[in-house]
Amino acid sequence: MQGFQANGFRLKGGAYTDIRELIQLRYAAREMDVLDSDTTRNPLSGLLTSKFRGRGIDFAEVRIYQPGDDVRTIDWRVTARTQTPHTKLFQEEKERPVLILVDQSVSMFFGSKQAFKSVLAAECAALLAWKALERGDRVGGIVFSEQGHREVRPRRSKTSALRLLHEIDDYNKKLSKQTNSGTQSYLGEALRNVRRVAKHGSTILIISDFLTFNDEARIHLSQLARHDEVIGVHISDPLEKELPRPDLYTITDGVSRSRINTSARRHRRDYEQHYSSHLERVRAEFARVKSLLVEVSTDQALVSQISNRFNLSGQR
Repeated sequence: MQGFQANGFRLKGGAYTDIRELIQLRYAAREMDVLDSDTTRNPLSGLLTSKFRGRGIDFAEVRIYQPGDDVRTIDWRVTARTQTPHTKLFQEEKERPVLILVDQSVSMFFGSKQAFKSVLAAECAALLAWKALERGDRVGGIVFSEQGHREVRPRRSKTSALRLLHEIDDYNKKLSKQTNSGTQSYLGEALRNVRRVAKHGSTILIISDFLTFNDEARIHLSQLARHDEVIGVHISDPLEKELPRPDLYTITDGVSRSRINTSARRHRRDYEQHYSSHLERVRAEFARVKSLLVEVSTDQALVSQISNRFNLSGQR
């Protein structure tokens, strides 16, 4: 595997994350001017600039009630104490919580080009976390796999972003020792957990290959999309879409080896149809809940993919 450029420095790619590169992506995020473009062209721009919802949730002050004020905002305690009607004033919340869900399961520990899917997912999370933090939003997230999950509560601080990156890196380094023995509903559990911690109006980024996108995950996704802005980032590798040219190949999961024959036309067709039908189901579900799904592949440069996919989408 060879590395690839990311706005001024070269990402090594490979099978495991490099925490130094995840931190350095902060400088690449600064150069992603596309995220500052008009929201009608770029959905992520609107999400990361904290679109206001309603009157906001932050209390500002109390003042004397004036004709035209919303009676629902009357401060009855102050009114009773002063014998003069007073109303509460609220200010728009200037920062929006951004929660990044990062899949580091066994199925992500795969790659045939520049990086494993698990590494690309980590780099996507780092790039988007730094961009959100730069825009003044609170950043947190959940790293998950078959073995469990870890949460980082959203805060508007570099420390919060760094903690998330270190949790991702820690999970990534354990992948070589991990097996499929854990729960197979880990994506659904991660979505259930983010529903528990996310405030209404949050931006939720789900970075995964969505291979365990089952009925439980669909239910939680639908519930999240009612109150939050949800974006899916689908991670894939070219070898998942199409088998290599007909031949006899040796494959390994890092522990055992086996051989596969890719010569049978029927097997090649079934393999391609299985992948495409699953991806179409994921696309259809995100479209149903009116959420954006961005598709990123291990064989292309990260920054250009993120910029182009978010900018060119017209799904919002």
